[in-house]
Amino acid sequence: MEGIAVVFSFKPLARKILGASLFASLTLTAIGFAHTGSAAAASSAQAEGIISTGTKFLGIPYRFGAPSGLTTAFDCSSFTQYVYNYIGIKLPRTSSSQATIGIPVPKNDLEIGDLVFFKDPNRAGSIGHVGIYAGDNKMLHTGGAGGVKFSDINSTYYKKYYVTARRVV
Repeated sequence: MEGIAVVFSFKPLARKILGASLFASLTLTAIGFAHTGSAAAASSAQAEGIISTGTKFLGIPYRFGAPSGLTTAFDCSSFTQYVYNYIGIKLPRTSSSQATIGIPVPKNDLEIGDLVFFKDPNRAGSIGHVGIYAGDNKMLHTGGAGGVKFSDINSTYYKKYYVTARRVV
């Protein structure tokens, strides 16, 4: 019976050792990934959630300076802020501020859910527009006639004013 008692008293100790080893292994793995300098693309579920949420607002009118949280009209950055907030990611209010967060992504490496940024032709060199990359060279965004819509990022206009992309998920 003593041998059995030793085995049973050994199990909690073994669990603690195995648990500590697993925790250390996962922590070291996470530290290794954190120092790679790259952000992972949105999971397919996150990307689907971003686009699905955004498409619920197709046709909602564009209004420059639309306040955060308003869903009867959006400007480009209040739209991206609202959509990302819906999936739990807080974004700054303006497109120029949104362009400073996350990890820069080359245009040829865009993934669904990345933010894409464009110059404002009326303001020398500054970021003036943001959209959500939706795949197949399309972005989900709002601006001008038609309100929330899909547009081709390689159209003459958007190709000319493209600046950068950021991965924030």
